[in-house]
Amino acid sequence: MNIIAPELEETFKELEKTQHDFWNVSRQTGNFLNMLVKMNNIKSVLEIGTSNGYSGLWFLDALKTAGGRLTTIEYYDKRQSIAKDNYDKCGFSGMYTPIIGSACDVIENFDDEKKFDFVFIDANKSEYVKNFELIKPHLLSHAIIAADNVNSHREKIQTFLDTIIADEDFQTEIIDLPAGLSVSYKLS
Repeated sequence: MNIIAPELEETFKELEKTQHDFWNVSRQTGNFLNMLVKMNNIKSVLEIGTSNGYSGLWFLDALKTAGGRLTTIEYYDKRQSIAKDNYDKCGFSGMYTPIIGSACDVIENFDDEKKFDFVFIDANKSEYVKNFELIKPHLLSHAIIAADNVNSHREKIQTFLDTIIADEDFQTEIIDLPAGLSVSYKLS
């Protein structure tokens, strides 16, 4: 059973009408990510690819219990603006940091103290492997990295999958959700 606040459920339903226009995750994937964050008492999520804020809302809903925070990177200003409106409308003002720009450029400029215990990759498919390589130094012990579209865009992200599966610091499984989701656990 999902326990979603009525105003959040209403927003989810509205955003699901434009799911294919904004390349949003499925409801099943959103719910699964929400559960992962709650089960692991995650406090700091980095989302690479904000779009209209659909997946971010799932993260924010989970983070409110633990007093956590979402940092979300989007290349397009208009999409980030829509996401911020959706976050604020659902009562998550002050719980997120929106960043505009190329994910690789943004992550390269993080200072050494910037750390996350959950990273969600769902942006430029050809940059998944570079996102992974750049974010590794910013992961806390036992962090989780989830990546969307691992089945629907397998050819574009195969290098990422090969790299993270071969990395001895991570344990990875591919979950058969609608577009496919890889979930990787940092072993130390």
